[in-house]
Amino acid sequence: MQKLYYGGDIITMVNENDAPEAVVAEDGEITFVGKLADAKLLCGADAEEIDLKGKTLMPSFIDGHSHMAMYSQFSSFPDVSGCTSFEEIISFLRAYLKEHPLPEGGVLFATGYDHNFLTEERHPDRKVLDQISSEIPVCLYHASGHMLVVNTALLKMAGLKEDAADPKGGHYGRYEDGTLNGYLEEMAAFGPVLMKVFATFQMDPVKQMQNVQDIYLKYGITTVQDGATGRQALEGLIQMAENHMFKVDVVSYVMAEDAPEKAFHDHAAYANRYHNRLKIGGAKILLDGSPQGKSAWLTKPYEGEESYAGYPTHEDEAVEAAAVCAIENGYQLLAHANGDAASDQFIRCYEKAMEQTGNQAPDLRPVMIHCQTARRDQLEEMAKIGMLPSIFVAHTYYWGDVHLKNLGAKRGANISPVRWALDCGLKYNFHQDCPVLAPDMMKTIWCAVNRVTRRGAKIGADQCISVFDALKGVTINAAYAYHEEESKGTIETGKLADLVILSENPLKAEKERLADIEVLETIKEGQTLYRKNN
Repeated sequence: MQKLYYGGDIITMVNENDAPEAVVAEDGEITFVGKLADAKLLCGADAEEIDLKGKTLMPSFIDGHSHMAMYSQFSSFPDVSGCTSFEEIISFLRAYLKEHPLPEGGVLFATGYDHNFLTEERHPDRKVLDQISSEIPVCLYHASGHMLVVNTALLKMAGLKEDAADPKGGHYGRYEDGTLNGYLEEMAAFGPVLMKVFATFQMDPVKQMQNVQDIYLKYGITTVQDGATGRQALEGLIQMAENHMFKVDVVSYVMAEDAPEKAFHDHAAYANRYHNRLKIGGAKILLDGSPQGKSAWLTKPYEGEESYAGYPTHEDEAVEAAAVCAIENGYQLLAHANGDAASDQFIRCYEKAMEQTGNQAPDLRPVMIHCQTARRDQLEEMAKIGMLPSIFVAHTYYWGDVHLKNLGAKRGANISPVRWALDCGLKYNFHQDCPVLAPDMMKTIWCAVNRVTRRGAKIGADQCISVFDALKGVTINAAYAYHEEESKGTIETGKLADLVILSENPLKAEKERLADIEVLETIKEGQTLYRKNN
C-alpha cells in the first residue's frame, strides 16, 4: 500500500535547505519526494495519507557502533548506575537479593557502576562486595565495559590465586600486601572470569533480543551494530535470523581472534549482505582500554602521572595480521582505539597491511572506533587512506569533567574531535557504545552541537559542529560506514523507507533543547515499529 506523508517539516539529509512538501512510500521504498499536489496525483485512491500535523519527518537513525547482543543480556541485570557511594551499592544489591533470590550456584551480576561518580572516587574492592554477600559470588561491571570488581567468593569460583600474574593486555588490582583486591582490568584479565559467570545464568535470549530491539526503535534507530561478536554469539545471531526474529537491520563484526574469514566462508549468505535482516559486516579488534578508567593507551602520560600512559592490548604484529586478513578477504576492519597511541597503532598497521597486500581493496572503509584522543594529524592521515572515525561524542557530557582531570585542559578539551574530522573531509559517524550508554541519538546530537559537561563546563567549544552536520553523523555518514549509502541515510527516491517522526524540527529548535526532542514514531521499510503513546 502507498503511504503519503505530508503536513510537517521534512528533512531529507541531502541538502540542509531542502523543503519538500510530501514523501510517498510503497513496498518498503521511497517512491516520491516533492510537492504535495504531485504526490496526490501519483497516489491511488486507496493510499494511506499520514498528516504529520506539524511534526518533522526525516531518515531514521543508524547506530554507528554498539554491542547489541551484550545489551540484550545486560537488560536483565540489576543496574547500580543510580548509586553514589559504596554504601548505596551495598544496600541496593542486598535488597535486590532479597527480592530476587538466586538459584543454587547462582551469581549476582550487576552493571553500571562508575568510580568517577562515587563519593569515594575509587573502585570498590572485594571487601566492599563481601558486605553484600560472603557466600554468593558477586560481580560488579564498570559502566565503561573495561573493568570488573568481584568479591572473595567469586575469586574462588574463578580459580584466581593470590599470586596470579597480570595477563598481557590486562591488570589485576592488589592490596599493599600483594593479595588480589578483586579489581580486574580489561578483557585479558576478566574475560575468563566472565565466561564462568555467564555459564551460570539461565537466560531467555529470544525475549531479551526482542526487548533490546524495542529500545533501539524507541530512539528512532533501525540499523544496529553488534560490534564485537564472538564465535558462539555469531551462531546465536544467525539462529535468530533464521527464525526471522529481527525487526531492525543488524550488522555483526566478528572478533579478529575468532577467525572472521572463516565466518565469512561458513556463512556466505550473510557475508557483506543482509539475509533475514542480519549481515556480517567485517571484523573487530580491541587496541586499548578506557580513558575514564585510565587504561586507554596514550602517547603522553595521564595528568599527574610521571610515566604511566596506559597500555596496548596487542603488539603491532597482531594488528597488522588482522588488517592483512581483512584486506585479502575483502571485509571491513573496526578497531577500538581510545588513546592516541592506539590510534597511531591502527593507522600504522593498516598502512603496512595496505603496502603488503598491494592495496587490493581500497574501498573497504576501515573504522576507528571511539577516537577519544585522536589528534589532528591522525585524522588527516586517516583521510588519506579512507579510514573512517566513529566518534563517541557523548563523552563530552558524560565524562567530559573526568577527561579534563585525567588528560589536562588542552587534551581534555579536544576529546571527541568532530570539528577536526569535519575539516579533514572525513565521513564521521556517532555512537553510544551500548550498553555503555542508552542509544539516545538526540542526546548525542545535543552533545556534538553544544559540548557541555555534566558540571556545566564548556569543553572544546571550537570542536562544536552545526545541527545539520551532527545529524549526518547518525544518518547518511553512518550509512556510508556500512557501505549502505545507496539505500539508507537520506530521503530520496529509490531508498528504503526507513523513517522517523520527531516532535519538532532539530534544524529549527534551540540548540540547548535538542536533547528534549522526542521520537514519536519509527518506521522500517514503510512499517511503523514504534509509536509513542500519547
